[in-house]
Amino acid sequence: MIIKDEASVTTAVLDAMSKAPDARLKELMSAFVRHMHAFAREVRLTEEEFEFAADFLNRIGQATNDKHNEAILFSDSIGFSTLVCLLNNGNAGATETASALLGPFWRMHSPNTQNGGSIVRCPTPGPALFATGRVTDPRGKPLQNAEVDVWHSSPVGMYENQDENQADMNLRGKFTTDAEGRMSFRSVKPAGYPVPTNGPVGQMLRAQQRHPYRPAHLHFLAFKPGFKTLITQVFVAGDEHLESDVVFGVTKDLIGDFRRHDAGTPPAADVKAPWYTLEFKLVMEPGEAKLPTPPIR
Repeated sequence: MIIKDEASVTTAVLDAMSKAPDARLKELMSAFVRHMHAFAREVRLTEEEFEFAADFLNRIGQATNDKHNEAILFSDSIGFSTLVCLLNNGNAGATETASALLGPFWRMHSPNTQNGGSIVRCPTPGPALFATGRVTDPRGKPLQNAEVDVWHSSPVGMYENQDENQADMNLRGKFTTDAEGRMSFRSVKPAGYPVPTNGPVGQMLRAQQRHPYRPAHLHFLAFKPGFKTLITQVFVAGDEHLESDVVFGVTKDLIGDFRRHDAGTPPAADVKAPWYTLEFKLVMEPGEAKLPTPPIR
């Protein structure tokens, strides 16, 4: 089709893609083109703005490496990751544990750790945390032999792959649930932290006068054949950034009861007050057990 004017461009592109044999590809790309063209018309996109956007996209790719995924960070920071998550796991998903963002820091092959064991793998100052979880199906039946991957930032707000002072795989571990669906571990209370701001996403946040902080949280990934892989987070109640998470990941059901203990007998001889305890529940729905692609290697 020969282009007559700006109004005919969209029709020409849709017509060119109309013979795609993959119906889902055709649906996705057709909708993408319609919305992108409508966006350009709505804002009357200038050539300079288009060039800036193309450069921004290029720099997202250039900022991505084995230890950092800028594309995921961008998706998170505009709420797109959370939107996709809720579209696929909202009212039809787990009712007591909401599916949530994988985040940019998950790694495969976390060390297998015995229930009750510690995931603190090098000196990591901070209040001790003792967490106990239970994994069930939607009817409350305990799920035995579910693998539960745990990871979180240190009390200074850094994941181990960001911090040369932490040992490899510090504050990461993989646990297997017992006959009652239970798993437990020892760690340190996590802290909130800023997302990386030295790339294009940081430039965007500064231009929008947004802070870069995430509230303190634990990450969980539960895997069991015959059940949909559950990726979720548990946030520390009372964190100053719960209402303004830079990646829009906080939902009501994901705020955990991190209980502070200033007195009494601690769970371990080397623990001094204050320490924290957390009890949580993970609900897995029947479905396909499939691990995500790690955002970092």
